[in-house]
Amino acid sequence: MLSGKNPLIIAIVLGALAGLIAYSAIKAKEKQVKAGWDVVNILCAAQDIPEGTELNMDMVAVCGIPERFVTESFIKINKGDKQDLSQFFNQRILVPLKTRDPILVSHFASSREAEFSTMINQKGRAVTIEVQEKQSVGQWVRPNDHVDIVGTFRDTAAGGELKTVTLLQNVLVLATGHINANTAFVPEEDKKYQTVTVLSLPEEAEMLALAQETGTLTLLLRNPDDLDYQEKRSVIDQKQLMTGERSNELQKKRYNTIQIIRGSKNNESGGAAAAAPK
Repeated sequence: MLSGKNPLIIAIVLGALAGLIAYSAIKAKEKQVKAGWDVVNILCAAQDIPEGTELNMDMVAVCGIPERFVTESFIKINKGDKQDLSQFFNQRILVPLKTRDPILVSHFASSREAEFSTMINQKGRAVTIEVQEKQSVGQWVRPNDHVDIVGTFRDTAAGGELKTVTLLQNVLVLATGHINANTAFVPEEDKKYQTVTVLSLPEEAEMLALAQETGTLTLLLRNPDDLDYQEKRSVIDQKQLMTGERSNELQKKRYNTIQIIRGSKNNESGGAAAAAPK
């Protein structure tokens, strides 16, 4: 049997021990709850930034965000220290940003696009031809499209008569103006162009170079899945044009080759093509 002050001392010790255990448990729980909520400083927009804007120092600010929400895409910075951000300045923003929106690495156009020369196949050549809107399908021709190239010339052997001939078929377009398939952002005012660069063989490049000096070149846009190739190069002269010598033949060929879609009627008939005339 315990007697005197011993029971009281033991009770005090046990109570203190229980309190210490409870305090430790509370602190551990508190630490667990707070985990990931420490504030990390990141780069954010100091103002609304339209898409395509080149970023500068005046457009950015420091914002705090809980650590648990920060990924490798965020640009972390020390408070008040916009350390080496020069790699991001003068680059175009690919998406519109609102004030205090985080600025992510993925929001920028690539700082260095792939070298254009790497897009040219070995033994191939890139050759640029001048085009106006009417010679580039109303400027619907885009990088990675496939086109045929026809030329219109004056035949000196036929008294200067105009003739049009198919020069190249199924040619890959590498660029329109300074825009190629790797160009990340294109401002609306830069989408117009006066030149088209295509991929060709060296011998074909020679043909195109001479053709540009002696006549006018026109691009014919193809469906990307159309790999058809016309073995016999077609030539049209003014006599054939005026007499309609080939018109009937080509009319039948066009109806037999190309599906004619008549707006809503095509949907009603399940996409069937119109019948060719007899």
